[in-house]
Amino acid sequence: MLDSVANGKRLPEKNLLILGGTPETQREFLDTLSADASDPSLSSNDRRKGRVPPVANQFALGYTYQDVLDADHEDILARVSAYLLSEPSLSFAPLLKPLLTAQSVPETLVVILLDWSDPWTWVRRLREWVRLLRHVLISLDDETKIVMEENMTEWRDRKRGMDVSSAGAQGLTSSGGPVTIPVGPGEWDEGLGIPMCVVCQGADKIEKLEKDHGWHEEEFDFILQFMRTLLLKHGASLIYTTPFLANSLQSLLHSSLGIHSLLKRQSFKHNVIDRDKILVPSNWDSWGKIRIIREGFDMDGVSTAWSIEIQDPPEPITNGASAGDLDDEAADDGTSAVAIFEQTIKDPKRDTSMAHPGGQANGTKIEVDTSDMQTFLTKQLEVLEQLKLEDEKDRTAKQVPQLEMSPLDDNGRVNEHIGPVQFNMGGIQVDADDMLRKLKEREASRSQKKETPSATGDEKAHNQALANFFAGLVKKPGTTGSPRGSPSA
Repeated sequence: MLDSVANGKRLPEKNLLILGGTPETQREFLDTLSADASDPSLSSNDRRKGRVPPVANQFALGYTYQDVLDADHEDILARVSAYLLSEPSLSFAPLLKPLLTAQSVPETLVVILLDWSDPWTWVRRLREWVRLLRHVLISLDDETKIVMEENMTEWRDRKRGMDVSSAGAQGLTSSGGPVTIPVGPGEWDEGLGIPMCVVCQGADKIEKLEKDHGWHEEEFDFILQFMRTLLLKHGASLIYTTPFLANSLQSLLHSSLGIHSLLKRQSFKHNVIDRDKILVPSNWDSWGKIRIIREGFDMDGVSTAWSIEIQDPPEPITNGASAGDLDDEAADDGTSAVAIFEQTIKDPKRDTSMAHPGGQANGTKIEVDTSDMQTFLTKQLEVLEQLKLEDEKDRTAKQVPQLEMSPLDDNGRVNEHIGPVQFNMGGIQVDADDMLRKLKEREASRSQKKETPSATGDEKAHNQALANFFAGLVKKPGTTGSPRGSPSA
């Protein structure tokens, strides 16, 4: 009797296997998953803040749990255990194997975390996680493998449309028999036995890629087409999330785990238009829907290449420059989806010509290497000192001739400023300077000639008197009290 009562009150247990990301981004994902989108200020949440379970994800396999509340925040619908792993290493395979049993597989969802800070690594990371999962799933016992096969059949056939109730209603003919929906090309041909969801975090960084690195719609469309083509093979869902913004992550994951509110029907709709709010549910996508994004994408080639390379064991993920060179030989014969992806979506820091075609030819780069601030200021100080010395040299060279030259020596320059000195004598305008110059020239010419007997002393005295008269007028142009007819300035 006690056992029956205990079983009746036992909470439904669900499992999330969270793969990828860093301890920080994993915590961000858990915060987004537990956030209450309807009313984040409810008092019941405040009462539960002191009982938020800790997240242990610093070493190897991490763990935490969350209680999923109903719409009234009173009843607990289920308890979700979250297991977190950051690196797709074969060394961690023994840690994952005990989590996948015949009882836990139907209640488990695999979540792979990617981030918009490095979208050029997405396909490589996804490939290594799929390889690790395949390695673990193949090693399970036969009973668990049978359950996984039944689980995939249920997802592929009876859960088309994501909602069990709606799928059941739509999956009946007029005679009451089940309807078999044919599987399209590239759909469910690489099912893992466990439903999977890929969460691309930090969609707010899309704008940074566009502004800082020159990405265009072609790059974002190519990424979306590539990811949807790969996930279609596993029957997986895809969602882009942004921190602190409402999204359908909670509804998508709860629906995938079979957690449904008793009071409020949780509904969500696909979104393939808003590039930062992409939501592609499981069993919704198809090659026809992927093809209309942009023409020229080889879905068949990518799908075939992906099926070939996920057969191998996982490899270490390197962030070095040679990471994109590992599959060059496979890319030549078209057998590596990772190489095909990385040839188009490149790290902007390593490919500066991406935003500006022909950038290498004209020497332009989109990335600028900056130096330390103190080093930059030191260099600028040296430049300023050099310019200061050059200015002082120029100033000294210009000042030396000015000290040696007197303004009075340059009559032409003085005349330009003061103009000619003129006098009015009996209504006749006389230029004193011109008159004085002519008298001096006359005297100079006469002094050079020999004195002739005809030159009398009276003429010399007369000329000298005129010269003295006009010289006096120049020196004293403003003499007051002069009689009428005398020169005036």
